[in-house]
Amino acid sequence: MPKVIFHYFNGKGMGEGARLLLAYGRQEFEDHRVPFEEWSALKPSTPFGQLPVLEIDGKQYAQSIAIVRYLGRKYGLNGQDIEEDFEIDQNMEFVNDIRAKAASVQYEADAVLKEKKHEDYSKNVYPVMLNKLDEIIKKNIGHIAAGKLTWADFMFAGMFNYLKFMLRIPDLEKKYPSFQQVIDAVYTIPQVKTYSDNAPKTEM
Repeated sequence: MPKVIFHYFNGKGMGEGARLLLAYGRQEFEDHRVPFEEWSALKPSTPFGQLPVLEIDGKQYAQSIAIVRYLGRKYGLNGQDIEEDFEIDQNMEFVNDIRAKAASVQYEADAVLKEKKHEDYSKNVYPVMLNKLDEIIKKNIGHIAAGKLTWADFMFAGMFNYLKFMLRIPDLEKKYPSFQQVIDAVYTIPQVKTYSDNAPKTEM
């Protein structure tokens, strides 16, 4: 087996999907949770000055969605043909669009503008996007795409708490029960549950 190290902060954020997939694939890996105070020293040694980074036998790979897509292919959680892969990519990019919209509000430096944007997006942007995602998941029988378990489900499940935090919708899975279906499809897998039960507890 290759030596695998996964570098990310001590949180779920955009890194947990990869951890869940590594657990799914029964891959032994070092879960390197980078303390914020050590990040500035580590940053120059990463491919793009960002985390997560997946290190395989000393070679580093970056970009969260690229990492989970690779692991999905490795563990047979991709599409059965290029059209299904296209659908998985498409729907995951839409999920990431929701995250990016929420992040543009969450990380707005101007406090007054931040609250104005949140009010606007909560009324005019988030409901449209979340309703569309709900429709997509229902169409795919509790999955993000292709009507089956794919790497996109792992990415969504891993980033869900982070997404709720940025949207400021703490009961998001209650408003959209289909979202909980995706989460359950991932976290009830025995080896994933074992990892989750033993992982450090973080809110997002």
